[in-house]
Amino acid sequence: MLFLSKFFLMKFTVLIALLSVSTAFYAQIDTASLDSSEPKKSWALKSIFGVNGTQTSFVNWAAGGRNNVSALGFIEATANYQKNALKWQNEFKFALGGLRYIDSTGKKDGLQKTDDKIDLSSTFGYEFKKTWFYTVTAGFKTQSLNGFSFPNDSVRISTFMAPAYVNLSIGIEYAPKEYFNMYISPLAGKMTIVNDEVLANAGAFGVEKAILNTDGSVLTAGKRIRNEFGAYFRVKFQKEIMKNIEMKTRVELFSNYLNNPENIDVNAENIFAFKVNKWFSASLQWNLQYDDDIAIRDSKGNTGPRTQFKSVLGLGISYTLANKAK
Repeated sequence: MLFLSKFFLMKFTVLIALLSVSTAFYAQIDTASLDSSEPKKSWALKSIFGVNGTQTSFVNWAAGGRNNVSALGFIEATANYQKNALKWQNEFKFALGGLRYIDSTGKKDGLQKTDDKIDLSSTFGYEFKKTWFYTVTAGFKTQSLNGFSFPNDSVRISTFMAPAYVNLSIGIEYAPKEYFNMYISPLAGKMTIVNDEVLANAGAFGVEKAILNTDGSVLTAGKRIRNEFGAYFRVKFQKEIMKNIEMKTRVELFSNYLNNPENIDVNAENIFAFKVNKWFSASLQWNLQYDDDIAIRDSKGNTGPRTQFKSVLGLGISYTLANKAK
């Protein structure tokens, strides 16, 4: 736990450094955009970053509770290019948060993750008909820190690059509005990476597990990569639905042609972002995931594929820097 705490603090230091670099970078962009002698730009750049935090303490509280402190830092950046029939959209998301319980004597429990995300995506399109594009998409997702099964925090169930997901697809995109687009691909590849010996041998995240001897020793190590080929569908919506209230929705579906194509992988995200003023904001986030290849143990000890759900309520400081294409 001490190592995890130090590692978490190191990651947060890196996050703050990235925020500083991002601020300087976009400040230069905004200054340059004020110069009327600059040529017209085809790039639209946007960066949102912030820190949310909570602190809860109890003194003689009849209903009970545990003193705790939590923090979450995040960066969301986009770099989009559009000129004539060509369109290239790039997105980067990073989030890292943790929670620590503190008892009445000041003793601190081990640090627990509340969020951990590295998500990069890139989409290149060529418009062949108004609002219709031939499109190639690529994506990469993983996490920064070890993940544990609480309350037994000695059981590590994930780590950096275990899992990691790499996606590549070719298809057609329909984008009638700036805030809405729909994409379908009949040719999509999905690679699941479990770059950890223990997790790979256990067959975590759907990779082929190790073959063991009668005494439990490993005869053949577990596979660290699982490849899938199938169809991919995605719909995205992002718009200010009311003043200072923005809605962001993304739904992704994947069907593996090679194994149980009727079992659809689902990855859905819905976010409401509330802007209080230039610095303060709040957000409501819901995530739903289902992958038939991922076995999850329930409270009764039964293991199998299950619907995963996460909700996050955030209130804190955020700042947006943007440079729109001319």
